[in-house]
Amino acid sequence: MTKPAITAPHPSIVNERRNFLKTAGLSVAALSSLSLAGPVAAQAAAPTASEGADNFYKSNRVVIEKVRFKNQYSMQMVGNLVSPKDRKPGQKSPAIIVGHPMDAVKEQSSMLYAQKLAEQGFATLAIDLPYWGESEGLPRNLVAPDTYAEAFSAAADFLGTRANIDRNRIGVLGICGSGGFAISAAKLDPRLKAIATVSMYDMGAVTRNGLNQSQNLEQRKALLAKAAGQRAAEFDSGKGIFLNYLPLQLPSDADPVTREFWEFYRTPRGIVIPEGRTLELTQNRMLTSEVRFMNFYPFNDLELIAPRPLLFITGDQAHSREFSEDAYRKATGPKELFWVPGAGHVDLYDRSNLIPWQKLTSFFSQHLAA
Repeated sequence: MTKPAITAPHPSIVNERRNFLKTAGLSVAALSSLSLAGPVAAQAAAPTASEGADNFYKSNRVVIEKVRFKNQYSMQMVGNLVSPKDRKPGQKSPAIIVGHPMDAVKEQSSMLYAQKLAEQGFATLAIDLPYWGESEGLPRNLVAPDTYAEAFSAAADFLGTRANIDRNRIGVLGICGSGGFAISAAKLDPRLKAIATVSMYDMGAVTRNGLNQSQNLEQRKALLAKAAGQRAAEFDSGKGIFLNYLPLQLPSDADPVTREFWEFYRTPRGIVIPEGRTLELTQNRMLTSEVRFMNFYPFNDLELIAPRPLLFITGDQAHSREFSEDAYRKATGPKELFWVPGAGHVDLYDRSNLIPWQKLTSFFSQHLAA
């Protein structure tokens, strides 16, 4: 199949906006929230802008249990453990850890995947990464890629204690930014037996280079200088300065990437506002912590994962497709790059009619077999 060209951002984007957007700001993908207590999901029908969108899917074939466990930093993590209703007593199930998009929470995209895969017989654990959702971590919205990766190993620790889960059959599914975090975790943790990503973002590469290698070294240095200046201001005031990567109202001249994320995170299709937060503070972060992604290289040393299998799923119209292509080139073990025809980046967050459920089911069934 001929691969269509990537749609580039609109050329009228102003320089500063383009730098933020393309250096992990908005392009970061899946921005959505944090909390001190339970999140509140928007109760409204999905907009007609995305046919088949079903982010708030509720299955009557699964059981959902809120669980809490500690990571190695002694931070409490929170997740939803989803189990098939028809599981036989005493049966040990394979398990899949599901990581949400960058800046999102488990109620955005992850719980759709967790329930759909649980319907196929897997136990699934949709987690909130540290500093996001119901998991601990201050300040909120902090960028901490090493801590994000550790979250997947902490989830494997927890799953290994459950009597009805086979600790030797644990896989991981990372959506958007969590694809990179899951790969980073799998390099260090051989307990993660099968690794799949959907609409993956390499948050390190997009922060350093922008989308489609659009940022040069001088622009990178300018971003670091701006972050350093902002850090001094934050220290003086004692308050973090949040950047408005994703506005509440969509500008008439919004670039395609901004529009794509806005139609999910700023409409009833995907809005989730954790308790104690505001919509404005969801999806947005502080530049002073954002620059930590400059030192994040999840695709280095991918040979550490082999011979465990890797599956990269991306839309052939996705603005983020370059990251799945890059990881696929660098992977040395069993690997597959699966294209979803006609799908963009955010389409694979929640459009059930496009998400390749059969491919995911067959991948995990094969590689998490008893």
